[in-house]
Amino acid sequence: MAEVIQKDGTWTFDGDTVRIVPGSDKGVSLLRKHLGEIAVPLGALAGVFHEPGKKSGRLRLRLRDGADPLLQITGGKLEDGSDPYRLTVENDRTGVAEYFVDEVRNALLIEQVGTGPVDSYLLPGPAAPITVGAGDATVTFDGERIRLEWNWKTEESKSSGGVSTIALADVTAVEWLPAIGLENGYLRFVVANASTKAPPKYDPHAVDLWGFKKDPLMALVAAAVVARLPHPRAPRAPEAPAPAAPAPAAGDDHDVLLRRLRELGELHRAGILTDEEFTTAKQAVLKRL
Repeated sequence: MAEVIQKDGTWTFDGDTVRIVPGSDKGVSLLRKHLGEIAVPLGALAGVFHEPGKKSGRLRLRLRDGADPLLQITGGKLEDGSDPYRLTVENDRTGVAEYFVDEVRNALLIEQVGTGPVDSYLLPGPAAPITVGAGDATVTFDGERIRLEWNWKTEESKSSGGVSTIALADVTAVEWLPAIGLENGYLRFVVANASTKAPPKYDPHAVDLWGFKKDPLMALVAAAVVARLPHPRAPRAPEAPAPAAPAPAAGDDHDVLLRRLRELGELHRAGILTDEEFTTAKQAVLKRL
C-alpha cells in the first residue's frame, strides 16, 4: 500500500482505490472538510501527477470526464484550495509522493483503465441530507426535495413568495458558478415548466452568491442533486417503433386490389405464375372486391 501523510491531508492507495482524507490544518478549505473522506475507484482515474515546487510540491489526481458529480457541476471552476483532488506535499516527502504516483500508474497500466469519458457516475457525490447556508439563502436537500429558505439579505421580490420547495423529479438541470471579481456567483435549479430569465438575485429557484468564505459549499449541494439526476452521457432508451399502419380491410381500398390484379396478370404473362396459381390468386382478389 502507498501512503502520503501531510498536514493538508492523507492519501492512500491499496491497488484498487485511492482514499483521500482532508487534513485538520486550519489552511484546509471548508469544502474539503465538509466533503470528508473520498474513495476514488481505480476505474475513475485518468492519471496522477506530482508537481514539484520550491517549498512544496503537489499531488494531483485527474479523473475521467463524467466520473464525479462534483467535478461535473463545477466544470474546472473550483479554486485550487477547494479542489479535493490536490494535495500539498512538503519537499522532504517528494520521494514518497513519487512512489505513490508510480504505484497508481502501474495499476492503471495493469488494469488497462481507459482515460476517456464515462456515461455514469463512478463516485456517489456528497451524501444527503445536506444543508448549506451562504449568499442569500439556506439550501437543504434530503435526497428527494430541495428547500430554499431566504435570509434578511434576500431581495424582497424573491423572499415575498416564502420558502421555495422543489421536487427532485421536477429538476431538469443544475447550474453553479462561483463569484469572480465583481461578478456574483449563483446556484440555480432549472425546473420543468418554470423556466425564467430572471437574474439569480430575483429567481426563486436560485441562490445569489457574493464570494464569501462559505460560498463554495453550495457546490456540494449542487453535486448532491446532480448525482441523483440522469447522467448527461447516459445512453438513451431506444424509441419505440411507430405502429404499423393497419392493413386495409376487405373491400376498403379498391385501387389496391385492382393494382394487385394487374400485378398478378404481369406475373402470369411472365411465366412466373402457372395458370392454376394465377386463377386461384385472381379469385381470392375478386372475392375482396
